[in-house]
Amino acid sequence: MVTRIVRYAQIVDILSKYGLSIGLERLFPGRAKFRLPSSGKPSEGSTIYERIRLALEELGPTFVKFGQIMSTRTELLPPEMIEQLKKLQDHARPIPFSQVMEIIEENCPNWEDYFSEIEETPVASASIGQVHRAYLKDGTKVALKIQRPGIPEIIELDIGILQSMAERIETVLPETRLYNPSGMVEDFAHQILKELDFTRDARNADRMSRNFQNSPNVRFPKIYWECTTPHFLVMEFIEGVRIDDRDAITEMGIDPHQIGVTGFHAYLKMIFEDGFFHGDPHPGNLLVTKAGEVVFLDFGIVGILRPEKRQNFINLLFALSTDNIELMIRSLEGFGIVIQEEDREPLRDDLYIMMHDFSGGDAEGVAQLNFGLVVSELTEAMRRYRLKVPMSLMLLLKVFVMVLDIGVRLDPKFNFGKEVTPYLTKLADTNTFSAGYVKRASMALLEGADALLDMPRNLNLMLRRLSTGTFKLEIVDTDIQKVTMALDKASDKMMMGIVVASLVIGSSLVLQVSSVTLPTQISWLAIAGYTAAVLCGFYAIYHVIFLRFRMDRQS
Repeated sequence: MVTRIVRYAQIVDILSKYGLSIGLERLFPGRAKFRLPSSGKPSEGSTIYERIRLALEELGPTFVKFGQIMSTRTELLPPEMIEQLKKLQDHARPIPFSQVMEIIEENCPNWEDYFSEIEETPVASASIGQVHRAYLKDGTKVALKIQRPGIPEIIELDIGILQSMAERIETVLPETRLYNPSGMVEDFAHQILKELDFTRDARNADRMSRNFQNSPNVRFPKIYWECTTPHFLVMEFIEGVRIDDRDAITEMGIDPHQIGVTGFHAYLKMIFEDGFFHGDPHPGNLLVTKAGEVVFLDFGIVGILRPEKRQNFINLLFALSTDNIELMIRSLEGFGIVIQEEDREPLRDDLYIMMHDFSGGDAEGVAQLNFGLVVSELTEAMRRYRLKVPMSLMLLLKVFVMVLDIGVRLDPKFNFGKEVTPYLTKLADTNTFSAGYVKRASMALLEGADALLDMPRNLNLMLRRLSTGTFKLEIVDTDIQKVTMALDKASDKMMMGIVVASLVIGSSLVLQVSSVTLPTQISWLAIAGYTAAVLCGFYAIYHVIFLRFRMDRQS
């Protein structure tokens, strides 16, 4: 069993191998130095981002998955690093077939009642699971996904190390707290722990299959629940070619453009109608069958959108297609992005320049290309202004860009605006989204109601800041001193008034009873106190009147 100390030593060795140990030494000064080798300098021909990618691949499944998820955070990381993270490959040496059978027998003891044959050679081997082709008793071809033994313990250990590194980063580099490294690791841990449960993948596949039961050209593998467990998944094996293999699709007599349209509209339905979409549309997870069906695979990452979030994303699409900067900013705020007041005007200017640079074009393919560039510039602007962007929005943008990229590979003339505009119109016509909503989202109505809409937005922003404790009230130091002096003087006068009132009341009571029960000396003492109280009272009155008169003259 690998302990935390041993795993930490492995991480240090791998980072040192790729020349990355200086970052670890800065986080943990002196603690990792004894592990750093003196030789093994990185290749001069590789960039720092390439070495980071290679190190993540060698560190194993946890770090590969973390890098893949971070590849969506284009608003945080530089473009060169994003490109390298997108290339992360999740390959691993296959586990022996004897171990595969042990896992199958553990999770499905009566497997011989279901399967007539299980092929020894794996179809695919990744760091979390390994896939084998098998046949049911009736001859149906199925895929068996087996979870590697001990992988949950390794991932749990790595998550603990990642969490400690994130906390250390926030301590050593306070400026990184803006990006919430600890929160990123927590979100990642939540996601990868879900992926370890194969029954969740199965439920996601079943749900999407039900959502598309009336779509004959979109297909999801059937799940065989009789043998499926959290560590062992049995599903239909579907033959097909990768969706980005244009030549193979053409050889099957299928129009690549139509495949691109089918896949794109499938994602539009997932996002805008179902609010539940496939979150990892790289070409390896999308197949095309001989019947012209688009097949979806791997349901570990899914996106879930509440109705109001779907409307915010429609707003964003309208803003991008109509160059409406105000609608774009409102859409971003609808996703929970907080824009500081001092950044609002500069951000408006940057977004205006961005839309001016990339909007328009005569060629049919330019609109599609411009959309990708606009998304890239938008995320760069969010990174420049250090906006905290929720994962839901970044996942949406990533999915759209990846799907559009596949569409362009299949047909260079694939046009985003041409495909999405009629679909949104159809949604309005079928009352999926009300016509009033679409009209409100249009540029003309927003411009006409801009002044009115700004008032509740600003009021809501002020109330939100008050409720969250982020409302700032600036008080000048001299004003505080004046308030303090005024309070001191008022308290002195109040104390003098109390003393004078006490002397007057006490002396009056003494004088009233002295003629009967008290000696003459006490009577004279009471008269003296009474006289002193009267003099103090006159002095206090004079002092108040004199000060007010002097302040009136000065003003």
